[in-house]
Amino acid sequence: MNAASFLRESERIAGVRMVDLRAFSDERGRFMETFRREWFPQVNWDRLQMNRSDSRQQVLRGLHWHRRQVDYWVVTRGLIRAVLVDLRRSSPTWRRVERVEMGAESGPGLFIPEGVAHGFLALDDSTLTYVVNNYYDNSDEQGLAWDDPQLNIPWGTEEPQLSVRDRSNPTLAELEVAGLPA
Repeated sequence: MNAASFLRESERIAGVRMVDLRAFSDERGRFMETFRREWFPQVNWDRLQMNRSDSRQQVLRGLHWHRRQVDYWVVTRGLIRAVLVDLRRSSPTWRRVERVEMGAESGPGLFIPEGVAHGFLALDDSTLTYVVNNYYDNSDEQGLAWDDPQLNIPWGTEEPQLSVRDRSNPTLAELEVAGLPA
């Protein structure tokens, strides 16, 4: 595959990229290439880790963000509504919000740089697999309130299922006092 033909930049948030995944099907099923290091040459993938998140319909995970880790997401079952918020003060798209529908049948793959908060609402029972460029480090696991009134994120739900942690994430105003990424 030629990277230029299926890798596109987000029009809303600097550094976010979407990969239009292509499936090859026949009578046996289908095959899809979902990740190559060369698609993201700006990232050091030496500490590659792959994760899987299974969520029931109406589960909302996030918003989370990292100072030292990028994420690359692919939905392998179901449908999710991913939401991104640029928290990098030096970014030309600082505080912008982007919403991306992602499904097992409809892609895309989603590359999320450091300093961009991310979360998702499971619209169906869903499985999200994701690659990160650093091993898990809870000191780099940050949060942002999913229902922050300054951001007014269009999740499409009023009563999601949330973890205890995600219910208590700080607002953008609280994060700005504590210090956001440069």
